[in-house]
Amino acid sequence: MDRLQSMRVFQQVVDEGGFAAAARKLDMAPAMVTRLVSDLEKHLGVRLLQRTTRRLSLTPAGDSYLSRLRVILSDIDEADAMAHAHTREMSGTVRILALPVVATHMIAPAVAEFQQRYPQVVLDIHVEDIADPNVEDYDLTVLNGLVQVHAGAIVRTILHSEAVFCAAPGYLQRHGEPRTPADPAQHRCLRLRTPGVRLRAMRLIDPTDGDRELDVEVPAVMTANHTDSLLRATVHGAGISSQPVDLIAPMLRDGQLQRVLAPWITNRLSLVAALPSRQFMPARTRAFLDHRVEHARRTVAGMGLEEVEGAELRPGPAAP
Repeated sequence: MDRLQSMRVFQQVVDEGGFAAAARKLDMAPAMVTRLVSDLEKHLGVRLLQRTTRRLSLTPAGDSYLSRLRVILSDIDEADAMAHAHTREMSGTVRILALPVVATHMIAPAVAEFQQRYPQVVLDIHVEDIADPNVEDYDLTVLNGLVQVHAGAIVRTILHSEAVFCAAPGYLQRHGEPRTPADPAQHRCLRLRTPGVRLRAMRLIDPTDGDRELDVEVPAVMTANHTDSLLRATVHGAGISSQPVDLIAPMLRDGQLQRVLAPWITNRLSLVAALPSRQFMPARTRAFLDHRVEHARRTVAGMGLEEVEGAELRPGPAAP
């Protein structure tokens, strides 16, 4: 049963004073109008209308239900009208906050295509590496899934990803390709450094063997607290590093980088979008968010990553 349609038909029957008149008004078959109202009564488990050969009247339950129903249907019609107006006017500014690596490799490449679709929308992108982002100050905040957001925010997962070992073809020609989990210890490795945390053994995960884990000591010839610095050094042949697949997918495809030590991964990651509230979200913000999701999935297509089917907005976890 299409419950919304049944509600509208029920209201029309009352307003028109009968099933036949409502059918003419709605351009529907009288039998369909009768069936939809009957289905609604069956769903609710209560009779809404008293039917006689001479007249139609509301039952007490029907009268109470209709009074609430009018408000609900009016709100739906108003929401539809607002959405259509925003779509027609698709213009204005979307203020976006993003981590540096996300802005450079995941947002910037999606801008040209978005502007072709919506040339009147201005993107105001703020790039900042911050552990506690103020989501309320922006229309959209794009983060990795490890960053905590406040409970009042709404969060949508853009995609799930994995961190994998990679190196430039030139490096592998000079130093050979690692074949076993112990081999990176003999290579020139570039590692991400978290401020205040000393380097530890790297945890390797084999997704093809029940997520079997190994802790491997991987000495580093270079450390940095900046993912993009490690990535550029890797592309230029400085050594082997662990990078998110969604970040390096274009470089894997065009041959700048080559994945090594497959099927082992070093982490599971996610890219998320946080919004201050789902209420009154401008159409331009929704359009950019949907475009960002679409672009991210096309970027990693064929990389064997888990799809986020029908990703929904959900409340964010409380910030620590």
